[in-house]
Amino acid sequence: MDNTLLARPVAGRARHVPFMALLDAQCTSADDGVATVELALRPELCNNHGSGHGGVVMSLLDSAMAHAALSRIAYAREVVTIDMHIGFMRPVSGHLVATGRTTGGGKSVCFCEAEIVDGTGVVVAKAMGTFRYRAPADASA
Repeated sequence: MDNTLLARPVAGRARHVPFMALLDAQCTSADDGVATVELALRPELCNNHGSGHGGVVMSLLDSAMAHAALSRIAYAREVVTIDMHIGFMRPVSGHLVATGRTTGGGKSVCFCEAEIVDGTGVVVAKAMGTFRYRAPADASA
């Protein structure tokens, strides 16, 4: 494992998620239960039909919802995805923007929804997810 990864924060607003870095996805905003994650689609992130791979789409939706859930609590804890439902509405291409929003929950879980729009502003996918809050990864115990 690359030791430089270990030096990056694993919790809090500045968290480093190696997989999202590999995709070159960026969380561009996250406040008060709403978050945006963006990605410029590249050929290596496409499926055999030439559009964005479903796994990339799912990852963007998941990340946007996770950041929304975390921003709801000012990144004081961590989240793990415990359930996620996705609707793929059309092939994706270009610059993708995923927006996640919290829709409810309490101290232990958070309910969210998200959608992705492409470079033309068309909604290409939607999701709903449930996230469990937990102690920060760097907390002892």
